[in-house]
Amino acid sequence: MRPTPEPIAICTNVHPTMQGDVATAAMLPAYRVPGKVCWRGPNGDNSGRPLEHTATVNASTLSHSPPIPPAAVVADGAGATLRLAGDWRLPHVERLSAALSALPRPARLVALDGGALTGFDTAGALALLRYLQQQPGADLRSAVPRNFSQHHRRILDVVAGQLVRVGSVEQTRSPGLFEAIGRASAALWNLLAGHVQFLGYIAAGLATLVTHPRRLRVKELAAQLEQVGIRAIPVVVLVTFLIGLVFAYLLGVQAERYGASLFVVDGVAIGMSREFSPLLVAVIVAGRSGAAFTAQLGTMRLTEETDAIRVLGLSPMDVLVLPRLFAIVVALPLLVFVGDVVSNLGGMLMADRVLGLVPATYLERLQAALRLNDVIVGLAKAPVFALFIAVIGIRMGMTVSSDTRSIGINTTSTVVQSIVSVILLDALFAVVFQKLGI
Repeated sequence: MRPTPEPIAICTNVHPTMQGDVATAAMLPAYRVPGKVCWRGPNGDNSGRPLEHTATVNASTLSHSPPIPPAAVVADGAGATLRLAGDWRLPHVERLSAALSALPRPARLVALDGGALTGFDTAGALALLRYLQQQPGADLRSAVPRNFSQHHRRILDVVAGQLVRVGSVEQTRSPGLFEAIGRASAALWNLLAGHVQFLGYIAAGLATLVTHPRRLRVKELAAQLEQVGIRAIPVVVLVTFLIGLVFAYLLGVQAERYGASLFVVDGVAIGMSREFSPLLVAVIVAGRSGAAFTAQLGTMRLTEETDAIRVLGLSPMDVLVLPRLFAIVVALPLLVFVGDVVSNLGGMLMADRVLGLVPATYLERLQAALRLNDVIVGLAKAPVFALFIAVIGIRMGMTVSSDTRSIGINTTSTVVQSIVSVILLDALFAVVFQKLGI
């Protein structure tokens, strides 16, 4: 004998107009209570509680019921009502969006019925509000939410408020040509003014150090001299040696056509001592030490180490700024001198291999062609280059904002500013020395 299916019940928020329709009640999403089917009574109570009308259905009847759509448009005399049912949460967003897209477009949407909702979150609220935005003249003021629980209504209001805020944000526009030029000019002016102001702070710190020599931190100065000077020697030697080789080769190829191979020594010695060696070494130091200053000080600022120094009663100017400034101003002329020597060694090697100038001949011509004044001119440029590199690198590190991205931006900016400054200063020195006859 086939057993009789156990009767079950569904308690759901059925609209009062559906009273008595057990099949319709069974199709709506609900929670089950053994023995009865519950829906709203004729009094139209919207509290969401199971009321007095009950009916019994078999499980076999419910198992063959079609699934309830998550959204349906019901038209009445005053307009259309969008009825929501089921779970309107993130895992079902794609299905909900597809169901909303498939709905017929009502002429006028006047209400949202959320009485049959079993779950509702911000993702479902966003999908619902996006649908309302596509309807002409529909929003939460024209389409009034009804039968929503307090929690669901609060979620809907929060998401609607955020959408209003997003819609009120003005779209960014691309600046025009003259506006872009104006902004760039203002930014450049502010940058230069900041560098000049920081140079004034350094001058004040130097004045304080002159009156209080014991404030000089010798250990920090020695550490920076090692980092900026001694550890930079290998790369300076490599670059200047190769440049000396190439310079001698290019000059030798042209001079050999006119039988003036001996004058290659003049070009290498004077050119490297006055111009190329100071310029190359300054660019190397700008990319190496200037960027290091910005990265180190920017990281210390980001981790609040500079604030800790102040809390200990110490001055960041004495601890961080002046030792780096002194180290680079002292180290750069020494590195330039190393570059002068090594570049001439490279020129001498190339002259011997390609032009047939033996080292003795090269050195004899070097002594006759290279004046002490040419070497001093190159060495005199180095401290000025070093000062600008130090001011730019240290200031960009001390003005890093409170994020790691700013460190990378300021470090890149330091390298670019330093190299451009060195080239401009070198051109200025060339003009001034030419006018002075040096």
